[in-house]
Amino acid sequence: MAQQAMPLPGTRLGRLIGTESSAVSGVVLLLPGGAEVSTRRPSPLAVNTARTLGRHLVRAGRGEGLVGHVVHYGRRGWNGTDALPARDAGWAVEEVVRRYGDVPVCLAGIDMGGRAALHAAGHPAVNSVLALAPWLPEDDVAVAPEPVKQLGGRRVLIVHGTNDERTDPELSFRYAERVKKANRDTCRFEVHSDGHGLHQHRAEVAALATDFVLGCLFGRDFSRPVADALAAPPPLGLRMPLASGFGRSLRG
Repeated sequence: MAQQAMPLPGTRLGRLIGTESSAVSGVVLLLPGGAEVSTRRPSPLAVNTARTLGRHLVRAGRGEGLVGHVVHYGRRGWNGTDALPARDAGWAVEEVVRRYGDVPVCLAGIDMGGRAALHAAGHPAVNSVLALAPWLPEDDVAVAPEPVKQLGGRRVLIVHGTNDERTDPELSFRYAERVKKANRDTCRFEVHSDGHGLHQHRAEVAALATDFVLGCLFGRDFSRPVADALAAPPPLGLRMPLASGFGRSLRG
């Protein structure tokens, strides 16, 4: 079911990343990080981080008609069951459809934006989700588990540093296990020794994200590691190590 398109005041799409033309054939929506509880506006640093990822992806896919937008939330906080960024992400997909028509959309989220992307994936225009170092809650018997049904029919890639001290990589692994049971087109890569920002292996993470997003949106062949991760049964395809130097010979 598509996310309800009821954003908070102030929610908007950031300025276009790429060159708009009649040839737009795919859109990546960048969902920045945020906070567990907050009524403040989004952090400029989080927005800039998402935009940097978007620029890299659009530069690689410009020839095939890729454009992007950062989603500016009305509030930076998830705020419990309100799940405000997920609601804003759902609105953003609707806005993309209004602007560009029937084109495939990838939701690419960082930190809390990863959780928002996973939640909002049920919209029919969304064909893929990229979640980098996603913030996911602890399992709690008193709270409903994170939903996974909306991810059916989408390709899903989760990337997490093993030394992340802000968002627990084990929680994203456990979530990926649940998703994989409902959707075989799910994989997860581990970036060994890297932290929350994935700075040590920035080039490899960017190459992995590009390989996945362009494969999903435009039907490019995935690199061998991504194809193997999608095909492998758990836990192998959910603990795939991101090799140092990935991206130097993607089709090798």
